[in-house]
Amino acid sequence: MGVRSASIQRAAVKIGELVIGGNSPVVVQSMTNTDTVDIAATVQQVAQLAQAGSELVRITVNNEEAAQAVPVIVEKLAAQNINVPLVGDFHFNGHKLLTRFPECAQALAKYRINPGNVGRGKKKDEQFTTMIEIACQHQKPVRIGVNWGSLDQALLAKLLDENSRLKHPKDLSLVQAEALIASALESAAMAESIGLAHDAIVISCKTSSVQDLISIYRQLAKRCDYPLHLGLTEAGMGSKGVVASTAALSVLLQEGIGDTIRISLTPEPGGDRTKEVIVAQEILQTMGLRSFTPMVIACPGCGRTTSTYFQQLAEDIQTYLREQMPVWKQTHHGVEDMRVAVMGCVVNGPGESKHANIGISLPGTGERPVAPVFVDGERTVTLKGDHIAEEFQAIIKQYVESHYLS
Repeated sequence: MGVRSASIQRAAVKIGELVIGGNSPVVVQSMTNTDTVDIAATVQQVAQLAQAGSELVRITVNNEEAAQAVPVIVEKLAAQNINVPLVGDFHFNGHKLLTRFPECAQALAKYRINPGNVGRGKKKDEQFTTMIEIACQHQKPVRIGVNWGSLDQALLAKLLDENSRLKHPKDLSLVQAEALIASALESAAMAESIGLAHDAIVISCKTSSVQDLISIYRQLAKRCDYPLHLGLTEAGMGSKGVVASTAALSVLLQEGIGDTIRISLTPEPGGDRTKEVIVAQEILQTMGLRSFTPMVIACPGCGRTTSTYFQQLAEDIQTYLREQMPVWKQTHHGVEDMRVAVMGCVVNGPGESKHANIGISLPGTGERPVAPVFVDGERTVTLKGDHIAEEFQAIIKQYVESHYLS
């Protein structure tokens, strides 16, 4: 796996067995979109996200009913042997909910506080202090999460006023970026002055602009040693959301910036929420930073591959590997690093197959109807007939059992 480096060593924040920052791998986070009051639906979605590989799951805690539901949700997850840490997302009334429902405060593994939505005027500091004091009482880490769409307007107004008095005022976008960073760092400093440990703070400054996000996090990485949570907020739907998130986060991760990531995709109606977890994992894995599931290499197809057989086989094999991972990761150490090639013709098929742990080169248009299989670079068997898919899957299963059994 790749080696990450950054100009400043990050502090290490512990959440049970999980560590964010320090020399630890980048952590994958997700968030539910269920009504937290609907305990059954929330438990089900958290379980799905955890099974997909989410190592932290954030849930909305926006009213008294949601706060009362949190300890029940944690209890029901534990009964299913699902111990993924839950992060409570608080806006506007978090100080009241954490005070009135100590069971909720204790059940959550971490709190997310948005300085722009804590309060106004004198109440802002009072309400922020209340939340931090409760975090200290229950020994919970806090993510101070600043967001472009809910920026502290008083702080922004102050910085804009100061900028207007300069001989050469800065561009508005630069002032807004500084407001995001200042909000996060000033809030973190205040949290420490209240009593929260330095190594119990994670910060984030999210925008929906790729270039702004990159610029802001580069500055954050130089100006503090808190672990940084990365995410392009409101990334969007479908390929746009995937591409925008990948473009922004990959640049930062390549520079060693980022300790947790979340891909904020807008799901299609009835869509699978776990897609944001899979995209996060694939970003980290394709960059060589972590491994989560065996990687399938498949060609895009061309005029030599008029049959869709190799496309279907690649999809089936990828689905099979991902479905097996919850079991394999417990009993087959290192299997997540395995590479499987499913190629569609003789041009690159044999070569790519030889570079993979296991590869199959299917026949292209006009080629002999046979499919040579390569294991660790050596041609071992040639498949043909109507059961190539089943036979190739059996070869993969046998390889896993013989090479990765713990």
